[in-house]
Amino acid sequence: MAALSSASESGEHGVVRHPPERRLLLLGGPRAGKTSTANTILGDEVFEPGTETTHSNVGQTEIYGKRVTVVDTPPWTIPSGGGEPENDRNNTDENDNNAAADDPPQQQPPPPQSLDSEGPCMGAILCPPGPHALLLVVSVSQPFTEVQKRAAEDQLAALGGGTWRYSMVLFTGVDTLPTGTFIEEHISNMGEALQWLVERCGSRYHAFDNASKETGGEDSTQVPELMEKVEELITDNQGWYFEVNELILLEEEQARKALEEERLRMEEHVRQREQMIGGPPRELRVLLLGWKGVGKSSVGNSMLGSRAFEAGQETELCLRRQALVSGRRVTIVDTPGWDWFSVRRTPKRVRHETQRGAALLRPGPHMLLLVLPVVSSLTARKRRTLQAHLEALFGERSCLHTMVLFSCGDWLGHTPIEEHIQRGGRELHRLLAYCGNYYHVMDSKVPGGKDGSGGSGGIRQVSELLDKIEEMIRENVENGDEAFLPVQDEWLAEESSQSSDNTEPEDDCRGCQLQ
Repeated sequence: MAALSSASESGEHGVVRHPPERRLLLLGGPRAGKTSTANTILGDEVFEPGTETTHSNVGQTEIYGKRVTVVDTPPWTIPSGGGEPENDRNNTDENDNNAAADDPPQQQPPPPQSLDSEGPCMGAILCPPGPHALLLVVSVSQPFTEVQKRAAEDQLAALGGGTWRYSMVLFTGVDTLPTGTFIEEHISNMGEALQWLVERCGSRYHAFDNASKETGGEDSTQVPELMEKVEELITDNQGWYFEVNELILLEEEQARKALEEERLRMEEHVRQREQMIGGPPRELRVLLLGWKGVGKSSVGNSMLGSRAFEAGQETELCLRRQALVSGRRVTIVDTPGWDWFSVRRTPKRVRHETQRGAALLRPGPHMLLLVLPVVSSLTARKRRTLQAHLEALFGERSCLHTMVLFSCGDWLGHTPIEEHIQRGGRELHRLLAYCGNYYHVMDSKVPGGKDGSGGSGGIRQVSELLDKIEEMIRENVENGDEAFLPVQDEWLAEESSQSSDNTEPEDDCRGCQLQ
């Protein structure tokens, strides 16, 4: 529930503050045009357009003697899946918006925001004591679907009850409409989801052309007309503004503090590691290996923190990608999948391509990551086939540089990986012993992706994996073994005859401290 407060803005002893203020909170999905809209209202390039907003920003100007505060916010998250909301949410009678807002129905609180995302509450905090209008920015160049509708519901639900009576739809990109098409016709043609949104906002809407160079000029009428509609909205609400419930603000602040503590912890971890090893960031060279369809490409994406590899389809040729991760330069090569039955059934082309992948990591890979999904059962034949592939392609000492990487770790739920290993049986134990009992588990998701998956938990998983790789390297060196698996001449011969345009130019690894 949200508290409703008077917008008369009186100070002590009833003295009105001057100049009067109007506070606008912009909400909307990706590429809706919120930042350009904010600049249009402010009459200047206050915010940087063309880049995705990651944190709420505030700008102020004066329009017709009123101080106008505009808050630009990050895009709201689009829910996965295209299922329609429940019928009781679709068919709510909204003929009397004010009455519905004054006595909002009891509802369960919305699910908490992930720690690496910023919800709409922070935007409301930045225009105290609360916004007079919530402008829901919708681009006319994008379809407004049921999924978009659900996202709008979730966004306003995160602010608490009573939000819709302060909401107005602000259409952007009206210059892209066919000549002679009015915004009312667009609303009529776009279907029930958009019509629902407009009706939910009490049929309040406005249209902007942010592309026009005249938008900020003296002859422009779209900003003054918007402010007139805002004044009508304030009048309809009896001069009240929207104020976020203190409990919601407290939860938002706690989430932000948790995120800040996690960020500081990671920075301290990197700082301590740099003090320990000294010098510039080191390089770790990793080769991803395993059967077909075990999630090697997804693991590579998770490690690099981006969609560097094309997950979801069979890898035909080795692909080399690189990024700076947790203070290290990480170079990863994704390889084609093996046959699970025997080495002989793995095509010769795939075997040569796998060796060529190792050659792309000159002077040699520090780690062979053997990817094994947690949902796979390991039989004696599968275990022997994995070991046979490693020894046939990279030699008997390849086990000294091999770690088992359990993918799809999210399938474990709250089950520890150690418990999963205990249940895995004798063959899994023998495979881990073959690899020196070095293993790690990872959710095969991309941190920072648009899908919002991964986050601080994914970063922690990757950082812990890189720590384990360095620990394994140090152990090899202390035992008199090499820090990496040296590239063999026969691998280079195959590389010259089967080079691929999909590989990137190689960096000079001679300065790598782990050599």
